[in-house]
Amino acid sequence: MQSKSDAQLLSEYAEQGTEAAFSEIVTRHTNLVYSAALRQTDSPDLAAEVAQRAFIALAQGAQSLAPRLSQNTSLAGWLCRCARNISLNLRRDQFRRHSRERLAMQELDPNSEPAPDWESLRPVLDDAMSDLDETDYDALVMRFFQNQDLRSVGLALGVSDDTAQKRVARALDKLRGHLSARGIKTSVVALSMALSANAVHAAPAGLALTISSAATLAGTALQTSTAVAATKIIAMTTLQKTLVATALLIAVGAGIYEARQASISRRQLQTLQQQQALAATQLQQAQRERDDASNRLAAANQEIAQWESRQKSNEVLKLRGQVGTLRQQLVSSENKANSGAFAKMMSDPAMKEYIHQAMIDLIKRRYSALFLELKLTPDQVEKFVQVTGDTFQKSAQELAASPPGAVNPDEQTRPAASEMPGLDKELESILGASGVARFKEYSQEVPARTTVDLLNTHLGASKLTDEQSSRLFQLVKAEPFELTHGISGDLDQAFLGSQQDIDNHISKVAESNQRVIQQAGAFLNSDQLAALSNVLSNGITARVTQGAALNQKPSNRNSN
Repeated sequence: MQSKSDAQLLSEYAEQGTEAAFSEIVTRHTNLVYSAALRQTDSPDLAAEVAQRAFIALAQGAQSLAPRLSQNTSLAGWLCRCARNISLNLRRDQFRRHSRERLAMQELDPNSEPAPDWESLRPVLDDAMSDLDETDYDALVMRFFQNQDLRSVGLALGVSDDTAQKRVARALDKLRGHLSARGIKTSVVALSMALSANAVHAAPAGLALTISSAATLAGTALQTSTAVAATKIIAMTTLQKTLVATALLIAVGAGIYEARQASISRRQLQTLQQQQALAATQLQQAQRERDDASNRLAAANQEIAQWESRQKSNEVLKLRGQVGTLRQQLVSSENKANSGAFAKMMSDPAMKEYIHQAMIDLIKRRYSALFLELKLTPDQVEKFVQVTGDTFQKSAQELAASPPGAVNPDEQTRPAASEMPGLDKELESILGASGVARFKEYSQEVPARTTVDLLNTHLGASKLTDEQSSRLFQLVKAEPFELTHGISGDLDQAFLGSQQDIDNHISKVAESNQRVIQQAGAFLNSDQLAALSNVLSNGITARVTQGAALNQKPSNRNSN
């Protein structure tokens, strides 16, 4: 059976949290990542730390990385690049620590002096160091004789990097004082340079193997060989004794060094294990939170879908019910008052003048933005208002004079006031040909502008942003004009036909409103959508009310 690719394993881990899949990735690429880190750091300990950080980074970024990988993609390249970046960061951090250390040394002894002669320092160095206490002695040995950085020194001594730096500096200063008493005059900085350059020398090749073999044999042959060894030591020359003593010192030093390194390694291993356990706990917590969020999102999506389904099915029925209720109320009110509302109003000179003035005010408000756009003078504005107001009043008078419920097909297809040839000629003398063209275009935009203005009025202080206003304007403008402009102004003929015609028209308007609300959901919040729905619903109610007043039964009109 063919094994899964890296991309498939990572996807399984990211989506299902399968730890076995991630362990397989680690098993495949541990040697590769460790080798890449070792080339960058030149330190086995740092290379192991870099490798661990690289795989931790992979685990943390699995959910974002997995969807971008093709099915058979290998993670080898990604892991090597990650190891390189982490290695560069560690090297940069080490450089900064070393820089801080040099600056600290310079602050302790700003007057730098040349390093003391090693040949004069070597004979008295160990004697002077023996005067230090154990803590200072160990700090100098690890820092200069084992060439460990301050981080390792602090870890071995159980203190922070900064504390380790201060302890090494203090020990150097004490050692300088002891050397000064023995005739070696130097500074702290010069002494640290001399120790760094000369304190450790490479042992002869094969010495470690020889010492290991000797140590193994020594445990079993110690008692039986004591007398022979004593005899041989007596017979040795001074040079031979010196060589043996040196070898013993090296062996003891190596043993101490290896024991200390083993202790440090154990502490590092414990630290890494604790970090790994913490990372595993955090990962499990993150997976639980992700699953909980996914469940809540699915439930919310289901509720939204159910709500939208109910809204779509109930909206038209609700509006039709409102139409029937309003029409019944109007008919009842009409019978009680025994009055033909619109015809009677138009026959009353005072009411007729009031309606005319209301139309004038409406024209001024509706086309105020057009006046500014065309840069009309006050005189041109006055003429424009007078001409269009007269046209609208003439249309209203013709409508009042026509028998209700008996509109012929020619009247039903009568052009709007903004499209009448006579009005075009009069407006052209005021606005010019381009101004008339813009007037017609602007008239088609009036429903969209009115919708935006009414919505902002409903929202109060929390009005739409410019972008939201522009997008809503374009949505309403894109709908058929006869479904958005209402019956005010150009007197919609849809409300002068039969009840079935009116119901069909209302149904189409409701569908248009629903389209606008659904599309506006992409850029309006829930409160804004609710207000928009209210504005559009009020528009239908106003149409029904006005239509009922204009389209009265002949019996009622004749009774007046």
